[in-house]
Amino acid sequence: MNKTTVILKKGEGRTIKAGGSWIYDNEIDRIVGDVTDGELVSVEDFDGYPMGSGFINRQSKITIRMMTRDPEAVIDDAFLYHRVKAAWEYRKAVIDTSSCRVIFGEADFLPGLVVDKYEDVLVVESLALGIDRMKPRILQDLVEILGKDGIRIRAIFERSDAKIRVKEGLPRAKGLLWMTPGEGHDFQDGWQMPGDGSTTPEGETPPTKDAVTENKEGIFSADNRSAAAGFDPRIEIVENGVKYMVDVENGQKTGFFLDQKGNRMAMQSLVRRMKDAGESVRVLDCFTHTGSFALNCGLGGADSVLGLDISELAVAQATENAALNGLSHRVTFQEADVLDLLPKLIEQGEKYDVVILDPPAFTKTRDKVKQAMKGYREINIRGMKLTRHEGYFATCSCSHFMDYETFTTVIAQAARAAHVRLRQIEYRTQASDHPILWSGDEAGYYLKFYIFQVLEER
Repeated sequence: MNKTTVILKKGEGRTIKAGGSWIYDNEIDRIVGDVTDGELVSVEDFDGYPMGSGFINRQSKITIRMMTRDPEAVIDDAFLYHRVKAAWEYRKAVIDTSSCRVIFGEADFLPGLVVDKYEDVLVVESLALGIDRMKPRILQDLVEILGKDGIRIRAIFERSDAKIRVKEGLPRAKGLLWMTPGEGHDFQDGWQMPGDGSTTPEGETPPTKDAVTENKEGIFSADNRSAAAGFDPRIEIVENGVKYMVDVENGQKTGFFLDQKGNRMAMQSLVRRMKDAGESVRVLDCFTHTGSFALNCGLGGADSVLGLDISELAVAQATENAALNGLSHRVTFQEADVLDLLPKLIEQGEKYDVVILDPPAFTKTRDKVKQAMKGYREINIRGMKLTRHEGYFATCSCSHFMDYETFTTVIAQAARAAHVRLRQIEYRTQASDHPILWSGDEAGYYLKFYIFQVLEER
C-alpha cells in the first residue's frame, strides 16, 4: 500500500471521473502523509471514496498522473511488465510493427512515456518524473518481450529533450542509453539507464552531469557515449513500401512522424488510382519535413512532386530519401517558407492536381486557438487556390487544441473565401499505434486529416 494519500476537493477530479488520467494542483484539498515527488500515492475523493493510485509531482501543474483505478493494485515489476506486454500485443494486432509507436503514454496506461521502434532501435521520450523513475524497468521489460517474438533490439536512444520536462523539474536529455552485448551493454550485466540508481559494469563510469554536454537550449547530451559505442543514429526504415533514413538524434520528436502512416498510404493509393485512370498527376507537398507524403505520392506514380520545407536539414534528408527510393527524377524538394511562397505561386497561376498541407501545430496552448485559426484559415485558402478544378486537396492539423469541430469550421471558412466547394473523400486521424483512449483528455486525439476534391463554383 502507498504510505501517502491525496484527498480531492469536493466537486473536483472531474477529469479522472470521466476516464482521464490527470489530477491538477488546484483539485487537491490535502495530502496525508510524507511523500517525495515522483513517488506513488493513493487518491481518494473528498468523501473517502478510493480513486486509485498514481505518481505525484508537486512541481508540475499536473500534480498526479494516475497509474491505476484499482485501489488494491500493487504497482510493482509484475504490474509494469503486464502493461508493457499489453501495449505490444495491441500493436501486433493492429499495425505493421517493423517501425511503430510501441508505447503511447496515457493511452497505454503508462503516463508520460513514449517509446518508438525503428526497426531494431528503440527511441524513448520520458515527460514525467514518476515514469522517468520507472523507465529502466519498463525498457528492460520491453526488450525482453520483443526478444520473445524474435526481435533483437540493438540500441535504445533517449529523446527526452522536450521543454515540457522543465515544468516537471527534470533536465532535458538526449543520448544513447543502451546497446546490446557485443555492441554495448546488456541489462543483465548490471548496467541501467543513466539516472537515479544507475550502475555500470566493473571498471566503467556511468555518464554524469560532468560527462555530458549542455547546449544553449539547456539539453544535456550523452552523445560522447554514442560515439564511443559506435552507434549510428541514422536508421533505415521501410513504411508503405517507402524507404527512409531516420535520424533519431537530430530529427524532430523521436526522428519521424509515425502517426501519419495510414494517411500517407491513403495519398499513395489516391495517386495510384489517378494514374490508373490515365491522369497526369502533379503534386505539391507543403511542410514536407523529410518528404514522407511526397515520396508516397512518388511511389504511387505521380509524374512530378515538389516538396517544400523551411528547414535546410529537412530538405537535405528528404532529397536523400528520394534518392534512396530511386525517385529523384520525379520527386524534388525546395527550401522555402511555405507561407511566403504559396502566394507567389498563386500569382504565377500555378495549379496542381494534388496539394497536401501538413503544417506544424500552430498552437500548443488553449489561449492561442483564435490566433491559430487565422493561420490555418490562410494556409488552407492558399492550398485550395493552388488545387485545380476537380483536383485533390489534403489538409491536416496536429494540434490537440485545434479540435475536430474548430478545424472543420476553419476549413469551411477557407473554402468560402477561396470560392470553391469541397467534396469530402475521407476523414482520418492518427495511426492505430497512437490509440485514442475515449473519455481521456490527455491529448490522445490530436491529429485531424481530411482529403477533399476541390470544385470551382460554377
